[in-house]
Amino acid sequence: MANKENQGVCFPRGGDGSRSTSATGRAIFADSVRSVDPAIAANIEHTKDWRSGYIGPLRDIVLAAASSPEAAIAISDDGLESAHRRFTFVRGDEEMQLAASFDRFTEPALGSVTVKGRTPRDVDLSVPYQGRRLFGADLRRQVDAWVAGGHAEPSFGAAIHLVLDNPEWLDLHDVDIALLGAAAEMGPTRSLLRWGARVHAVDLPRADVWERLITTTRNTAGSLRIPIALGADGQLPFTVGGIVHPEDDPIVSAAAGVDLLGSMPEVRTWLAEIDQPFVLGSYAYADGAAHARLSMAGDAITASLLAERDDLTLAFLATPTDVFAVPMECVEESRSRWEHRGLGGLLQAPLRIVRQFEPNYPRTYSAQAGTSQTGTDTVEYGLNDSLIPQQGPNYILAKRLQRWRALSARANGTPVSLNLAPATRTKSVIKNRMLAAGYAGAGRFGIEVFEPATSTTLMAAMLVHDLRNPASSANPETPLGNPMDLFVQGANHGGLWRTAYSPRSVLGVAVVLGMFESRA
Repeated sequence: MANKENQGVCFPRGGDGSRSTSATGRAIFADSVRSVDPAIAANIEHTKDWRSGYIGPLRDIVLAAASSPEAAIAISDDGLESAHRRFTFVRGDEEMQLAASFDRFTEPALGSVTVKGRTPRDVDLSVPYQGRRLFGADLRRQVDAWVAGGHAEPSFGAAIHLVLDNPEWLDLHDVDIALLGAAAEMGPTRSLLRWGARVHAVDLPRADVWERLITTTRNTAGSLRIPIALGADGQLPFTVGGIVHPEDDPIVSAAAGVDLLGSMPEVRTWLAEIDQPFVLGSYAYADGAAHARLSMAGDAITASLLAERDDLTLAFLATPTDVFAVPMECVEESRSRWEHRGLGGLLQAPLRIVRQFEPNYPRTYSAQAGTSQTGTDTVEYGLNDSLIPQQGPNYILAKRLQRWRALSARANGTPVSLNLAPATRTKSVIKNRMLAAGYAGAGRFGIEVFEPATSTTLMAAMLVHDLRNPASSANPETPLGNPMDLFVQGANHGGLWRTAYSPRSVLGVAVVLGMFESRA
């Protein structure tokens, strides 16, 4: 019997026959930057232990991408090309390139049923926060507090205020959105359904997953299109069809879902059946190497659909635990906080010998600007490095694939909503004791960690802003100084960009503080 890890979207086999995640990730990152800076590529290729040595090269790649608009796009395109050339699709004894699988497996294998909600649409934006649900003026004050506290960028506050100013934007009855990972903890599914969207849901064939999704849908104004595996006769495995009656929900839950990794070509065919413009949102998550495989599957589907359609909008969430070129406003506030540490700064000074309590921005950089708002040819910026080693190189590969696709697609005229979500207490985080403790102690350093319900609602509101506001950065006609400014616009980083300290240099202390507080 074939091993599930060696079926579907797979890392490529090496010369020894094994599928090395480290070798593949290292090669893809080297390829991404080779045409822009061959020295960085060579350094990556000579990094023997990629699992422990990937952080420095990832910083170098962002610096290279920030050097000019052309560099940012070249790195994105070359990284995607390398990934698509290396990853393979395996079914049974057949192994092929990802694109070839779409030509090889063309028969529809998924039918559809639709569940419709039964409650009125939410007409106003509300956000759950610290045991309350914030509306109207209370929500505006909290948004302003996040911005004033350095937890979110001013453009985030402006976007949420615009959504509040235009409640009609929340009427999503005219919006079709396909969600890869519809049940993901950081996905916007619940909010989009509450606002009336038509959601085309892709998630694993697990009854408990679909019970939750269907129950959620019934209690909203939206609708949920559900994939169902067809039988050998090409028919649905039950007599339920079209619009599902509530009494048939358990039958549908038991049969619903599809494995994105193993059925990538069939998912692509199912999504291609959507006969109106739609948003394709990538939210699927898994631990370890499976996360990179899921991102690769999503990107292969995206690339295939983009090659045939011009009516897509892409949607992603960026992680704050990555490397970003950030505006000087962030650098200046961080340095101000550093200078005002008082007695604590004197006590921390000896620990910098062991790389503790280091400043967030020890230096700044200059880069060529494309469309510069200041009218100059160069722009100064800081490099925020919030990478967490415990998340590992497979996680960062998965997220970089999405960043690269966002920049490449936008450069080719496709609208792209990519919003930076704050650090969030998801199940995948809190099951790691070190990360859970680090998040618990992060508040001591001016970093706010959000609950999932808060993050997902805010990110759904940001998606609405990007879809409704023609001046948003999602619109490819909106000028940006560097394509990577897409990651800055509307960012809610929880304070990582404006804290006094390099996040990694205080992680260990935050862990100790978090463990102490959890026992208190």
